Amino acid sequence: MTTRRETGVVPPIVLNDGSLIPQLGFGVFQVPADQVFDTVTAALNAGYRSIDTAAIYENEEGTGRAIRHFGLPRDEVFVTTKLWNADQGYDSTLRAFDASMQRLGLDYLDLYLIHWPVPAANRFVDTFRAFQRLKADGRVRSIGVSNFRIPDLERLIAETGETPSVNQIELHPRLTQPELRDYHAEHAIATEAWSPLGQGTVLDDPVITRIAGEVDRTPAQVIIRWHLQLGNVVIPKSVTPARILENFDILGFELSADQIQAISALNSGSRTGADPETFAFGLEN
Repeated sequence: MTTRRETGVVPPIVLNDGSLIPQLGFGVFQVPADQVFDTVTAALNAGYRSIDTAAIYENEEGTGRAIRHFGLPRDEVFVTTKLWNADQGYDSTLRAFDASMQRLGLDYLDLYLIHWPVPAANRFVDTFRAFQRLKADGRVRSIGVSNFRIPDLERLIAETGETPSVNQIELHPRLTQPELRDYHAEHAIATEAWSPLGQGTVLDDPVITRIAGEVDRTPAQVIIRWHLQLGNVVIPKSVTPARILENFDILGFELSADQIQAISALNSGSRTGADPETFAFGLEN
């Protein structure tokens, strides 16, 4: 069992199914498999209680091992993983879920996400129906999506009769996605931000650095705080222990309404990742 650091309490977001997700979590995208055990352990020791991985990251095994080894009660850690594009479809989703759970070594999953809609493949509705079965069987507490656009969400809700609890999307000061966030709010879908720091591209923006000076915090802390005050769930990642601690230390200050507005005004619609309308990498023919 790992010695734990005393930490502040991250506020939760209530999902539309009644589950609680910590508003600040930790992502392991691009964390190598041979580093993820130590990285997740550092995150848990810093105080993170939500860990986000995915089948395509190829680090589920080390992520699950770190969670189990750390020794917290299972219900104190919110665990998310994602279904990869090649596994979309009803039966293939069920098989892929079993494989993810075997790698994670957990009895149940807190949140399962469809990683990308891949609309041209026309499989995400059947995939979500498999998610509904997993939820009904008690193997998953909450089901959601990632990178879905408004048309994808509309079709999913209409054809499955269920609104996803979460849509995890690229979201940062240069891609604030106001229309999609408004749709989420209208339909009680939690907005979760991946690449919340814009892969570091906004950390040296003059507006961000000015505000960081005003509140005596780092640019990264300012951006993460901006996400929280907008109501986003946010999952920064780092493999550096000092940065892991720094990114968690955002509970003791607030940004003013003017500072929030100034950061939001940086929106240019610039993506650091793929376009969900066309992204189909890894899809089987």
